[in-house]
Amino acid sequence: MSTHDQNTQREQISTLGKSLFDRGLTMGSSGNISVRLADGGWLMTPTNACLGRLDPARISHLDQHGQLLSGDTPTKEQFLHMAMYAERPQSGAIVHLHSTHSVAVSCLPEVNPCDCIPPLTAYYVMRVGKLPLVPYHIPGDPKLGDAVRGLAGKHSAVLLANHGPVVAGKNLEAAVYATEELEETAKLFLLLRGENPRGLTQEQVAELEARFPRD
Repeated sequence: MSTHDQNTQREQISTLGKSLFDRGLTMGSSGNISVRLADGGWLMTPTNACLGRLDPARISHLDQHGQLLSGDTPTKEQFLHMAMYAERPQSGAIVHLHSTHSVAVSCLPEVNPCDCIPPLTAYYVMRVGKLPLVPYHIPGDPKLGDAVRGLAGKHSAVLLANHGPVVAGKNLEAAVYATEELEETAKLFLLLRGENPRGLTQEQVAELEARFPRD
């Protein structure tokens, strides 16, 4: 990958990170973003970095083995990204946030651990699909990576219990759009609790999945 292309991706990470932060989808130094490079390496947001104030030049550049080549030390949740990428060679980017409504859903005791949010809208099915719940692990626990790896091959997004979503996409824009769709649908799900909402049927879901396959 040329230096120009890599710089363009650094700028995109910074721009979209600020957009997510400015709209309240992440706060403080929470959340992290990564992009897979053509040479097999990665760009990844640094540890303790605020997504609203990223310096493109300081974004971590990792080689194909996950070793730091340049930039600041990568997020301590690097292993989450590596676990998703290992099972999803088709994915080009990953977004992990502590977005409020998604985290709220992850704390509910009655959610279906195989599919936390029902198919309420077409765009949720198209961009997220089934959302499994990953059991709680203390942040930084390598066993969390193993738990994510066990689900990532079949799911482009997972919800970490009492923590937040990890969402993969074919590129960074797609991953961000899917993360935003997940957060808005989580909000709908919480608003509709106790109202017996009309979701999409299995046939409608199947038609959407056939017409609009995710990465």
